[in-house]
Amino acid sequence: MGKVGVANLPLHPGKAPPWLFKRMTRLASCITKVIVDEYGTPAFLEKMSDPYWFQAFGCVLGFDWHSSGLTTVTGGALKEALSLDEHGLAIAGGKGKASRRTIQDLQTIGAKAELGDEGVQGLQWSSRMCAKVDSAALQDGHQLYYHIMLVTTEGEWAVVQQGLDNDTGFARRYHWLSDGLDSYVVEPHEGIVGERKPVVLDMTAKESLPCQRASVDLVNDGPNRLMSMLKEPVVRKQTTIEEFLPAEERPTLLTMPRTINWNLVRQIYEFRPKDYEDLLAFKGVGPSTVRALALIAEVVHGTPPSFRDPVKFSFAVGGKDGVPFPVDRKAYDRSIQLLREGIEDSKAGDKEKLDAVKRLRRFVPPDYDG
Repeated sequence: MGKVGVANLPLHPGKAPPWLFKRMTRLASCITKVIVDEYGTPAFLEKMSDPYWFQAFGCVLGFDWHSSGLTTVTGGALKEALSLDEHGLAIAGGKGKASRRTIQDLQTIGAKAELGDEGVQGLQWSSRMCAKVDSAALQDGHQLYYHIMLVTTEGEWAVVQQGLDNDTGFARRYHWLSDGLDSYVVEPHEGIVGERKPVVLDMTAKESLPCQRASVDLVNDGPNRLMSMLKEPVVRKQTTIEEFLPAEERPTLLTMPRTINWNLVRQIYEFRPKDYEDLLAFKGVGPSTVRALALIAEVVHGTPPSFRDPVKFSFAVGGKDGVPFPVDRKAYDRSIQLLREGIEDSKAGDKEKLDAVKRLRRFVPPDYDG
């Protein structure tokens, strides 16, 4: 990529026109095939987990350089283009209702790839934890609405998901990769792209590890102790922890929740989570529970969580809206043809198979100086 900077990823109305989406699908298939043939499926997953490469990839396919739709349309084109038989890759999930079918999609993909029950269950657990972390452990004001998991025939995976801040209209994209992932709850992301915020609750930061342990201790101590700390006694009007909880210096999003689900706290206590991943994975534990425990742990145990935004930035060029130039349909179709020729040449033993990728430079008009 030629430039690196800030991508705000605003929400754009409308959909990709059919003529463009069909070409995106064909070109996505060709590019993936070239990369997989040359470097293998793990290399493609690694590229997809890189926010910068993903942004550039969406732009090469011809979509908006800075639109949140780059994520969903690029992912949609890939899902339609890829197959286990041809590419050794398949995609589960999608946008909205499709994202809620991820678990079912993984069952289908796992069966076709012959990953076995344990392999499928592992993929499903990873999908759930990626979504849980970016909706509860990382609280940045973005509500997830898009989730895809790319899976290889060997059971390796990458996740790309996106959330929307309804107040600002901007999106944030989260990238995950199975290779090298040691923990779902300790700085697990390969990258995050979006607009930086001054205060974000990040329970996955290494600085938050003491707060993680304190949160687990609090629920394992039982609900009675928490209730005694938060509720002022009727007889003795003594000071309670609520008076010390941070409120004014942080956004409303990160203040102490008005209510706590005590039935949930009792259920967690009976479950006895052994670590923070156990706690986070427990059904019903969402942003409010995570935030409440983190803030209480900060006051009781002196273990503040991280409020530093982990987002990364990226900038690229593209084109559906004519920014910085309109998509050249003839050049687009010619690029697909060149890539297909490159793939056929590679099958015939041509050592210059990657020349097809280099020819993608023809997407950019010769007079464009960006």
